[in-house]
Amino acid sequence: MSLRTVLLTIGGISAFVHISSYIMIMAALDRRGHKTNMLLARIFFGRYLKAYKEVTIKETGRPGPLYGVCVGAILVTLVCVVAAVLIGRG
Repeated sequence: MSLRTVLLTIGGISAFVHISSYIMIMAALDRRGHKTNMLLARIFFGRYLKAYKEVTIKETGRPGPLYGVCVGAILVTLVCVVAAVLIGRG
């Protein structure tokens, strides 16, 4: 198994974690009375993430656990995919 394959696999898994945590963030916002739209989720990504962070800071004084998971997963995805592209097919 090549390094490129490993990086792309890790990137795919972290992309799945990111999408799952984002859906859970939207559900948490719905439970707290904020309107979310699943069809426009890609457009309003920053708005929903910021709203979740603000709501959880207001409730507990700290950002919610899903905030860190969502941001961390997308960063891991970005790093892995960029590294896989730079490695090439060699």
